[in-house]
Amino acid sequence: MRNFFQRLMYGRYGIDALSNTMLALCLVLMVLARLLRIGLLDLLSIAVLLACYFRVFSRNISARYQENQKFLTASQPVRKWLGSMKQRFHDRKTHRYFSCPNCGMTLRVPRGKGKINISCPKCRTQFIKKT
Repeated sequence: MRNFFQRLMYGRYGIDALSNTMLALCLVLMVLARLLRIGLLDLLSIAVLLACYFRVFSRNISARYQENQKFLTASQPVRKWLGSMKQRFHDRKTHRYFSCPNCGMTLRVPRGKGKINISCPKCRTQFIKKT
């Protein structure tokens, strides 16, 4: 069976970030369609799923690659923000984050040091905060 799947996918594009996002969107639309009982959302989720399967099994690799690159470029600010929120959540017990009052840069300082003088590496502004 594994050999069959490998032979089936040979020369095809496969799964990438856009396909994963489309699958997640399909799942969200299906759940919403069931909860809200809206048939149009069901049809929309099936259309998204079919488009995702089309991309995965496509043999036009260059076109699918270009689509994925455009998606990654467009979604970069959101992915960057989510990554910083993940890092903040991971550091929540050991560090605090402050914004520089002058330039707005986010600064990470260790927790539990009392009142400390924080200097921004970008604009050299100094300010005092309690950690």
